[in-house]
Amino acid sequence: MSIIGGTRVETITNLSVRVVQRWLPSAYVLALLLTAVVFVLGMVVGGQSPMAMAGFWGAGFSKLFTFGMQMVLVLLTGYVLAMTPPVQAMLTGLTNMASTPKQALVITIVTSFICYYLNWGFGMVAGAILAREMGRRVAIHFPLIVAAAYGGELVRGPSSSIPLVIATPGHFLEDRIGLVPVSETLYAPWNIFLTVLLLVLLVGFFLLQRLPQDMIKFEAEDADDAAPARPAEMTPSDRMEFSRLPTLFLGLLTVAFLAGQIVAGEFSITLNTVILIFLALGLLLHPNSSAYLHAAEKAVGAARGIIVQFPLYAGIAGMMTSSGLVTEFSEAIISVATRESFPLLTFLSAGLVNFFIPSGGGQWAIQGPIMMEAAYALGADPARTIMAFTWGDGWTNQIQPFWALPLLGVAGLSARDIMGYLLVWLVISGVAIAGTFVVLAAMA
Repeated sequence: MSIIGGTRVETITNLSVRVVQRWLPSAYVLALLLTAVVFVLGMVVGGQSPMAMAGFWGAGFSKLFTFGMQMVLVLLTGYVLAMTPPVQAMLTGLTNMASTPKQALVITIVTSFICYYLNWGFGMVAGAILAREMGRRVAIHFPLIVAAAYGGELVRGPSSSIPLVIATPGHFLEDRIGLVPVSETLYAPWNIFLTVLLLVLLVGFFLLQRLPQDMIKFEAEDADDAAPARPAEMTPSDRMEFSRLPTLFLGLLTVAFLAGQIVAGEFSITLNTVILIFLALGLLLHPNSSAYLHAAEKAVGAARGIIVQFPLYAGIAGMMTSSGLVTEFSEAIISVATRESFPLLTFLSAGLVNFFIPSGGGQWAIQGPIMMEAAYALGADPARTIMAFTWGDGWTNQIQPFWALPLLGVAGLSARDIMGYLLVWLVISGVAIAGTFVVLAAMA
């Protein structure tokens, strides 16, 4: 179903949708193609032998298992929280507020954007569920509203791994750059302004799309979101499964741990604490263990793309690093950079490398030390450099389908269904982010 419009933006978007639907492979095939591209580049540019590249890939394959597990848990805990009755009731209430397609788009975009800001896993699932429910209630081009729900994924909020890592004592660059508090990165006034600006642009872009006349309501085959019902005859094991006490105990235990850290002055927002917070909320808001595990089962299914493909990208990262490709690329950027232009070039370079290493933390571990050494050598602001890197990593997620896999799993779509819209949004958001760093450089 195409979307034809009279405006230039609509025409470009329509062309983008057609091209992507015809040429974009699945996320898994894209990972395989990227593996082949890096393998060849390592030999041609890095001067490595085929056996050396194979060794780099194998050595890197397992390097991000720990971080990969953290990413799965971020998704799982966010997904499980989104499936709790209170959150589901909130999402249902939001769908009841929309009676027209444009109202559905605005509500979906704003809600998913806020949820992404809080936690990308929560936003991914909440946005997908809200888009699906909107599609059931309002006649709308379903891929359009799913793309709108995913567009906010680029926002960098409290669960952004790179600023959190740099603010966490003991991070691997602490001896070089020390600790950079989130007040200078995520919560800097200019970064808050950029976040609001992107929300406004995202809403405006999708509202500019002319909606087709033959729109139909989305019909899911079988969502199977309802928690298991209590058996008519309860066995002792059933009573434990459907009891409120086990999940209540574990949820309160997690809360007690976090409260103890706050009282002791040891609490900080890190990936692990974000996971614990969402774990506690999910346990407390689900009625029993059976309901919690049912939601977790659905979450694991949505995370299958991450589980299968994350090691492939770790292998790609291994080849990029050991062959010297990341260093050569980063040094090429540094060679033409100035103190004023370095954050902008950092943003662009992070966006490009993100195609090959679609993990903020993994990419930072590889490229971060090089960029921070250069920032200090050039006298560039370290906090702005960190945020430029962070925005670059999130920016090209819009057309790197790796992180869209959970949302697509919930919505029942493929990457090619939504990437045409997101390709145009990539350009618009890129101009906004790059322009912000240009203005900051001019004001310095």
